[in-house]
Amino acid sequence: MNTWGSLFNSRQQLALITFADAVKQAHQLILKEGYDEDYAKAIATYLALVLNKLVVFNSSNCTWKVDTTQVRSAFAGRQALQMTWDYFETNPISQAGTNWLNSLKVVLEGIEIVKDNNLFIKTTQSSATNLSYPDNYFDAIITDPPYYDSIPYSYLSDFFYVWLSRTIGEYYPELFATPLTPKSDEAVAYSHNDGAEAGKQYFEEKIGLAFQEISRTLKTSGIAVIVFAHKSTDAWETIINALSKAGLYLTGSIPIHSEMKSRLRAMDSAALASSIYMVCRKRTSAETAYFEEIESEVQEKIKERLDHFWSQGISGSDFFISAIGPALEVFGKYQTVETYAGDTIEAATLLEFIRKTVSEYALTKILKNPQELGGIDPQTRFYLLWRWTFGNSKVIFDEGRKLASACGIEITEYWNKGFIKKDKEFITVLSPKDRDKKFIDQEKLENMVDILHQMLLLWEKNNREKITELLTSTGKLNNNAFWQVAQSISEVLPDGDKEKQMLQGLLYGRESYQKAGSESKQLGLF
Repeated sequence: MNTWGSLFNSRQQLALITFADAVKQAHQLILKEGYDEDYAKAIATYLALVLNKLVVFNSSNCTWKVDTTQVRSAFAGRQALQMTWDYFETNPISQAGTNWLNSLKVVLEGIEIVKDNNLFIKTTQSSATNLSYPDNYFDAIITDPPYYDSIPYSYLSDFFYVWLSRTIGEYYPELFATPLTPKSDEAVAYSHNDGAEAGKQYFEEKIGLAFQEISRTLKTSGIAVIVFAHKSTDAWETIINALSKAGLYLTGSIPIHSEMKSRLRAMDSAALASSIYMVCRKRTSAETAYFEEIESEVQEKIKERLDHFWSQGISGSDFFISAIGPALEVFGKYQTVETYAGDTIEAATLLEFIRKTVSEYALTKILKNPQELGGIDPQTRFYLLWRWTFGNSKVIFDEGRKLASACGIEITEYWNKGFIKKDKEFITVLSPKDRDKKFIDQEKLENMVDILHQMLLLWEKNNREKITELLTSTGKLNNNAFWQVAQSISEVLPDGDKEKQMLQGLLYGRESYQKAGSESKQLGLF
């Protein structure tokens, strides 16, 4: 496939092109009946939108959704065109399903809602890096900018653009001057041109210029609300740097559950469920602060908000991301933050500090007994946090490295040696069932996780005697921290998870193992 037209088979092309021609004929017919050009243009535009709605369900990318017995759209719940082994085809002029009349109904419902709104709305097409408004103009600016590299907006827009260009392009020559949508000025961190680092720098430059325009056109007393969602600290680093350079600082932030767990993007991944709404104001001072003097304030601010987030059930990747806002509320008040040694605290350093603070907080909450934390080795802390944050998902190496660093371990020293596996650019944490077949007989166990995994494999084989021997020889028989780790891992894993089921079975037999171990010790005395 090398053209947008190749996404449609011959029958689909004929049907859709016929509809497209009918849209243009409708425009001419309206003019012939004596209506003015603006009216004819408006009706043709609405009809073109109906066709675009129809196109989404009439391409060779559409599949059948068995559970609801209906056709899936070409995008199938994600911002990407899926590859399909086989596709499902609908009849656009039938009386059921996603047909022309149903598509028309959806557009008409939208028009009815807009019609009853008394507000005047002006929509313009221009670059966010060069706004046509004077300084200090707006009381409020609300923006939901591109989320770093998450969505290739311009490329996906071409799917609709080519049909709109065919139906109404001649009525809007200023909007359809190019064969496809412009790409050169898009603020997305694409890595397919010059690599990931170049994409990051480009995104930071573009988003920075846009934020500077927000600062320029915002009144001194005004507020800007910026929505952002991305699990990558690289993405957040660029946003923090861009805000700082634009002279904007956070006065408040809140995570809002905005993403569906059922979307394909969230399945088998560590995708976020929340977006962060950041309320910003223009910085009016050029004050410098010393990190050593505001460190405790930052920690208190983070922990204060984490208490609230925890009570609201925010967890995993969302929990760490939610802590960025509170930290920025303190940091952002100052133009620069330095150490006593004169080193500037950059965004990357701040994010590392936030992750460490959040990791320590989360561990104490997950374990429910902070006193046990001191008896848990760093590798086990990492395992517990990983299961809580990412579950069984594979994660880009750098994100895994940063979580490991927050737990005090260097991930490169452990991958492909124990429960940490590196495969190309991804890191995965192995469950007991994923460990090497010889692991069950391994004598040298490096940490609590190794001991626990071996016990779970023995439990699966119903080898209770061997479990008791292992608990006794490793000193974990009556070790509260060890049992608390097992309980905590079980609690953070989802229902139906195999490791969770194994842990629940092991924990159920705790008293019997301890009793058997105690009796064995007493026999040994005689």
